[in-house]
Amino acid sequence: MVWIYFVICILVIFIAGQRVAKYGDAIASRTGIGQVWMGVIAISVITSLPELFTGISAVTIVDPPAPDLAVGDLLGANAFNMLNLAFLDIFHRNGSLLAAVSRAHQLTGWFSILLVSIITASIFVSINFNTMSLGWVGWYSPVILVVYLLAVRQIFYYEKKHPGAPDATEDSTHSLRRIGVYFGISALFIIGAGIWLATIGDEIAESTGWGQSFVGTLFLAFTTTLPEITVSFTAVRIGAPDMAVANMIGSNLFNMLIFPIIDVIYGEGPLFAGVSEGHLVTGLAVIVMTILFITGLRFVPQRRFRLSWISITLIVLFLASAYFSFVAA
Repeated sequence: MVWIYFVICILVIFIAGQRVAKYGDAIASRTGIGQVWMGVIAISVITSLPELFTGISAVTIVDPPAPDLAVGDLLGANAFNMLNLAFLDIFHRNGSLLAAVSRAHQLTGWFSILLVSIITASIFVSINFNTMSLGWVGWYSPVILVVYLLAVRQIFYYEKKHPGAPDATEDSTHSLRRIGVYFGISALFIIGAGIWLATIGDEIAESTGWGQSFVGTLFLAFTTTLPEITVSFTAVRIGAPDMAVANMIGSNLFNMLIFPIIDVIYGEGPLFAGVSEGHLVTGLAVIVMTILFITGLRFVPQRRFRLSWISITLIVLFLASAYFSFVAA
């Protein structure tokens, strides 16, 4: 029965995610936000709601609290987003996707690497040396918050100096107020499904014996990235590749901000104090995959049969990290 519930959650997030992305896109467009800024800040936050509420639920509703589910979901979601960039490149018809997007994504990518590196290092130190506590939270939480705010500020100023193309998908058939109502209703469905997912993930971990870190990294991460997948593939199809890439990389950035939020809510000590070492593999894989993405932006790879060496390497790295995460669990 738990697998039926899991499928229902997937369907809810998939359908509601499309609506949230559509109306969130329209709201951002009406305010004159550029494509990169819109994807990195507005749309990525919207599509990352499942990760946020799944993580909160994993340490509040699940009994006993399951920090491994929360950490696995967030790092796993970042790995899935990088995998999806490889598939987006394959899906893109007119040459490499990396040749069609702004170099502004390099800035977001570097900040994402910095945040994932801080988190991965903090998990390693917390497991092997000390809990790195600052009261009941880890000292890494305020560091993550400061770096994220700095990233948002820098991306904002960069976008002001290099404005993107007008949004081709803007919804002009509804008033801004009505769009806001539709957006709110769709977001509530995503929130509800995200809360439910944490409980389902814990049941799957218990029934299969796979371990919470692996279930969080694979199953929950895949499900909670469905909104990003839906938005980005739709954006590529309608000819807005910058929005597609900005949504994926921006989601990776915002996902790291969720760690301090969960750390504060957890309340049983620093979040990373008792998590699995398997998360280190996922974190390192995300760092390497993001470096490959930035390399592809600077030196656009040639494709043969819609495949480039970067896309193939991203897929291989994801599969390898999933396998080692399973073994470590």
